[in-house]
Amino acid sequence: MRPILSSPGRTAAAAVAASLLAAGLSATTTLAPASAERPARAAAHVGSVKVHRGGPDATVAFHRSRAGEVFLDVTVSARGVSWAERGNESAVVSAYVDGHYATDVVITSAGAVARQFALGHLGTGRHTLRLHYAAARFAPVLYGRDVTGLGGRFQNNRTDTPLVAWHEVLPAATPGHSVIEYSVVWSNEDGGTATSALMARWGRTTDIEWIYRVEIDAHGHRVPGTGAFQSPNHGTETFRGRYDGTHPLLQTCTSNNNVCDAKALKAQHQAADPMRFALSTREVLPAGQPREHVMDANPWTYQVMAREMVREHKVEPMPDPSSPAMGDQRTYLYVAVDHDTVPPASAGGVGLTVDVTLDDHTTYTSNHGNTFLTVNRDDPAATTVELPTGTTPADIASISVSRVVVPPVADTGASLTVTDVQRAFFLGSTYLPRPSFLQWHGSLTLTTASPTQPIPLGP
Repeated sequence: MRPILSSPGRTAAAAVAASLLAAGLSATTTLAPASAERPARAAAHVGSVKVHRGGPDATVAFHRSRAGEVFLDVTVSARGVSWAERGNESAVVSAYVDGHYATDVVITSAGAVARQFALGHLGTGRHTLRLHYAAARFAPVLYGRDVTGLGGRFQNNRTDTPLVAWHEVLPAATPGHSVIEYSVVWSNEDGGTATSALMARWGRTTDIEWIYRVEIDAHGHRVPGTGAFQSPNHGTETFRGRYDGTHPLLQTCTSNNNVCDAKALKAQHQAADPMRFALSTREVLPAGQPREHVMDANPWTYQVMAREMVREHKVEPMPDPSSPAMGDQRTYLYVAVDHDTVPPASAGGVGLTVDVTLDDHTTYTSNHGNTFLTVNRDDPAATTVELPTGTTPADIASISVSRVVVPPVADTGASLTVTDVQRAFFLGSTYLPRPSFLQWHGSLTLTTASPTQPIPLGP
């Protein structure tokens, strides 16, 4: 294991951001998944490398003589960084293996700290580890919303406030390039999708949108002209606004939290709101998880979400699970499920619902019987099922998934394949998520002839 040391920077801030110098790479092959035997280790040491803010990526090549799970053992430090010091808590470096985004390395100390990260399963042969300081470098700065009729200036201090943000690294058309996309979770959306539809189709009343994406070349530099933002009416426009250093300046400019750059704001005769949100974008959405996983990782967001609904009188006074109106959010089962439509082009016309049957043989469904409120998008998604007040996991006899045709599209005969339930939980008395009581992986096929299948609840 070789040290990763801090790089001297031109300023104190640059010294904090400049952090990585080297790694010892060890590869581990798991002999048997259920075995307690210590896995065999075959270390492949690499020399020291260095990355710093604004500088090029560092790459190291290594060779695998056999396939297996590979782990990166590193000793890291960053000059001037202290986890106990507000505003100077850490420096972050992203690691890629053969162009695949593997992990972020959050460096929290000026002293050397040993860490280990999983790089995933690699085959035999030559591989490349790339170290890149980029996740926060191009993150947008978001100004507050100033929409007439919704409270004027500073309205984000009480409604639809930005809560958390994250980034994803996506493939680019140019070899060696990548696209970084930044997304934000707002506490709600005052316009756009109705509250009951948010719960049924998205599994929450927060609003989640990507706001900015940009292409990065192999040296970690922004490719000119590739910056884009999600404009009003969910459009995509080239960013032509101003930057604060490397950070594009955007503003929430619609009631459903689409954004504008300076040019778009001028066209709409709007000025930048005084509120400014520079949310951390260090978090990454794990593969195989819905976007709501970012809320699960920040459970306080559910509390903010629910309290805003109560304060804005968007909750029916007497919760009634037979009514499509939104009830007390503590009475809902929050479910994340993964499904795919075959053929994929039919995904818009056939959707998925989650059905819960209680011990009293009463069944409740996520769409309240409204075919328009199904989950009609592939890949991991979240939904909710409203249940009687006081329902607990012990009261649930079965959980099923159903195929529903979404009008006005005629039934094409497309099938749905359900492969995962990532989590199922209720909110507690203070609106914080309780522990999930269900995770399942398998394969259930829903067809015209067999539109409903139960999810196994046992071990």
